[in-house]
Amino acid sequence: MDDSLSLKQKNTKIVKILVLVVIGMFGFGYALVPLYDVLCDLTGLNGKAKSLAAEEVLYKVDMSREIKLELITSLNESTPMEFRAETKQLKVHPGEYHTVYFYGENMTDKLLHAQAIPSFTPSIAAKYFHKVVCFCLDQQTFKPKESKQMAMRFAVKPDLPEDLKTITLSYTFFDNTKAAVQN
Repeated sequence: MDDSLSLKQKNTKIVKILVLVVIGMFGFGYALVPLYDVLCDLTGLNGKAKSLAAEEVLYKVDMSREIKLELITSLNESTPMEFRAETKQLKVHPGEYHTVYFYGENMTDKLLHAQAIPSFTPSIAAKYFHKVVCFCLDQQTFKPKESKQMAMRFAVKPDLPEDLKTITLSYTFFDNTKAAVQN
């Protein structure tokens, strides 16, 4: 009888430990996304771009350097629109402002709410990219079959590391219509 009581107590203890482990794993998983975002903000990893417009700052233009900027566009697989950069690549001098345009068109007969998310390669370039105007800062609303020309005004900061010669800026549009309708 003592052995069965002892075995029951051991099993109860193991079940309690396993329940605590499961709760701990769930808590860690829940906290992982905010922790990852903080880590990315601190280190500049993952090429996340800040989602705030900045004022135009007068930089000293570095005419001795030329940076190749590649603009890539894509759509989330469920986004029913056409989206492209009107300029695929350009050469810029650090500190010099440029305005580029993107074309977006709703391919449906319904109202479309979409958001463009930027990312940079190499990821460290996000830290040196100064956006003054960008369609990516706000959700875009497209009427049925509507097309838009959307602007981005930017400068590459002059303190960009010398070894960076090419920056790739990629925008992916995501359909937010369901979320926009619910709000």
